[in-house]
Amino acid sequence: MAERVAATYGLEVFDLQFRREAPGWVLRVIIDRPAAAAAARPGAPGESVGVDDCRRVSEDLGTLLDVEDAIEGAYTLEVSSPGLDRPLRGPADYERFRGRLALFVAAEAVNGQTHFRGRIQGIEEDCVVLVEGSRIHRVPVALVSRARLEIEF
Repeated sequence: MAERVAATYGLEVFDLQFRREAPGWVLRVIIDRPAAAAAARPGAPGESVGVDDCRRVSEDLGTLLDVEDAIEGAYTLEVSSPGLDRPLRGPADYERFRGRLALFVAAEAVNGQTHFRGRIQGIEEDCVVLVEGSRIHRVPVALVSRARLEIEF
């Protein structure tokens, strides 16, 4: 249902969680603009998900969930964007966010370190290439355990 509602606004579901938290059950839907749409308009105001996008998806999805009676019991619906420090989920994201500052964590040490911070230059020979000042890091994609964008002001 969340994917169907998001698609009506040209969006996609980035992540979906349904879990028990301190105040009760929470259905968390994280929406994003598809990579192809964002790539077609880099830097455009519509590149990222805004508050109005979240509001529209939340209202429509909430109504649909109520009408379909899809979830038993009480729950809180939260709709949001991946955020400025969004997780990166693989090679497609590494290419999509080329030039952006990011933090990568490797499952095993590469050249003596497991944490790498730098600007994403892309992928070469199954390694994500990061530039940190005058240093170049090449982290094998297979060893990346976590990656996220860094917030820049």
